Amino acid sequence: MTQVVITGTGVFTPENVITNEELVTAFNTYADNFNEKNAAAIDAGEINAVPHSSPEFIKKASGIEQRYVLNKTGVLDPDIMHPVLRAREESELSQMAEMAVAAAKVALQKAGKTASEIDAVICAASNHERAYPAIAIEVQEALEIKGFAFDMNVACSSATFGIQAARDMIRGGSARSILIVNPEICSAHLEWRDRDCHFIFGDVCTAMILERADLALSDSRFEIIDTRCVTEFSNNIRNDAGFLRRTREGHMQDRRDMLFRQEGRKVFREVVPLVSALITEHLEANDLSADQLSRLWLHQANKTMNDFIGSKVLGRTPEKHEQPNILQNYANTSSAGSIIAFSQHSDDLNSGDLGVICSFGAGYSAGSIIVKRL
Repeated sequence: MTQVVITGTGVFTPENVITNEELVTAFNTYADNFNEKNAAAIDAGEINAVPHSSPEFIKKASGIEQRYVLNKTGVLDPDIMHPVLRAREESELSQMAEMAVAAAKVALQKAGKTASEIDAVICAASNHERAYPAIAIEVQEALEIKGFAFDMNVACSSATFGIQAARDMIRGGSARSILIVNPEICSAHLEWRDRDCHFIFGDVCTAMILERADLALSDSRFEIIDTRCVTEFSNNIRNDAGFLRRTREGHMQDRRDMLFRQEGRKVFREVVPLVSALITEHLEANDLSADQLSRLWLHQANKTMNDFIGSKVLGRTPEKHEQPNILQNYANTSSAGSIIAFSQHSDDLNSGDLGVICSFGAGYSAGSIIVKRL
């Protein structure tokens, strides 16, 4: 069977940073304005007052200290509280494609490849800025890649599901080398006026090159030992934005159900055992044990959740280097989180070292990728 390897990764990081302190200042100003404007209704018990947030609350709830975003002025304006991005002409690269091309160029350079050596592009992300034409095909065109391209969406698990799809295609012979990009503009689907989630997300784009091992040129190669994906339907993480929106009564811009929302406690209780079992059973199916792992690159959504999963899989508290976190700097970047962690915390591994890339999220969905440093 064809051996498939990861030979290059790339990360595009926006220039704008929003610290917890900046975010809280804007949010609390919004809360004060809302409560003052609606004082009578609040006093009458018709609506609830908006409580203040705090940097301490955010850090304790998530482990997040800051986030990168494409636009911070709109987010930090109490009268706007969402990113403001200019409309682009059809002749220009879309926002997602621009991010993807930047990350892809880094991944190609690390892999020692040119775009002419890539056969396919997969754009795997939790949200796409349009239905069609596919962002992946736009990236393909921008990089002058021959072959085929397509978009896919499995929410926060999009990257790991993309890896499984790419590996299967390479093993099946339909492609030799595949570029996977994960452009995530999470700031645009976040309700920044909701205290329970206003701190969760950031923007980023990651890229990976997967190819046949016999074609690999990079000295930094990770063999994909096996992949496994699982899904279970749940409404506990949901985003109802879509083309049917205008067909429903009251399809105003401020519809809360048209943005990210979740039942956080339910998600924690249900996803932790789901993911822990997925990784454990995946290792066992490959005659591997947790003590053979050198690293876990987990989905970067919540530090406490990752700590629980790591402890369940390893049977002990993971050492810091065994389960690196990047969400303190990037926040939750949906499908890109585990790939950022892999990209930034894999060069130190030695030949033969094993690790698991794992992401999980809405669906529910979860993907596990067992890799070995060559």
